[in-house]
Amino acid sequence: MADITLSAAVRSNLLALNETSKLINRTQGRLSTGLAVNSPVDDAKAYFEAKALSDRASTINEKKDSIDQAVSSVSVALEAVNSIDSVVQQLKGVVNSAASASTSAEFTELNSQYNSLVTQIDNLAADASYQGTNLVNGTGTTLTVYFSNSTTSKLAIASVGLTHATATGLGIYTGATLSSSSLRTCAINQLDAAIATLDAKAKSLGSNIALLQTRLDFSKSYANDLQGGADKLTLADITEEGANLVALQTRQQLGISSLSFAGKSEQSILTLFR
Repeated sequence: MADITLSAAVRSNLLALNETSKLINRTQGRLSTGLAVNSPVDDAKAYFEAKALSDRASTINEKKDSIDQAVSSVSVALEAVNSIDSVVQQLKGVVNSAASASTSAEFTELNSQYNSLVTQIDNLAADASYQGTNLVNGTGTTLTVYFSNSTTSKLAIASVGLTHATATGLGIYTGATLSSSSLRTCAINQLDAAIATLDAKAKSLGSNIALLQTRLDFSKSYANDLQGGADKLTLADITEEGANLVALQTRQQLGISSLSFAGKSEQSILTLFR
């Protein structure tokens, strides 16, 4: 079978139509995915730069989640400190009430109230746990929050003992005998010292929460900036691509018309030989 020979005009129109079809497919792909760079084939430099930025954003988001959990953990500890402080203030009220008591029945009742409130301090400290971490129920626990994989930036928060214990906690005596003025004075001194300790711990925890919140806000903004940079390298301009598609479809129609004209021209020449 003899090869079919196409005229230069027909070949030119076919090549133009083929190129236009490729451009239409590319533009439709960009419109459907929203991406101008889908793979290294599209633009190797932009693709790998964008991937590096996206990977970094993903890592920061992982750290952001960890920081957010740390904020919750420290917030629980701070709430516990404030609650324990309220109980200690109640203890002072009981001791002060004992100064005006006169009967053994009154002292017995006040002693019972005092010791019951001391027990509540320990209960509060024991209950202040978040995901297995308790920062107020004794020493030996450290909450370490890492802010980055690429640096050593981190925050370590050591736990403290805020139970009533005299040796390892707030130093509040139990089994108080509030009928004795000297013991009441001793109890008030212990309670004032406990309040000072609680105030200092509350300030420390509050400062840590503020720092964690600052790093959390920074991580959110940083991750968004990184992803925004990646998007600049890969995202398609939908408005521009839409206009391109209309122009390409018009070009395609014109190409089809030109091909048709070229074919008719050859047919006209053929009629001359009939």
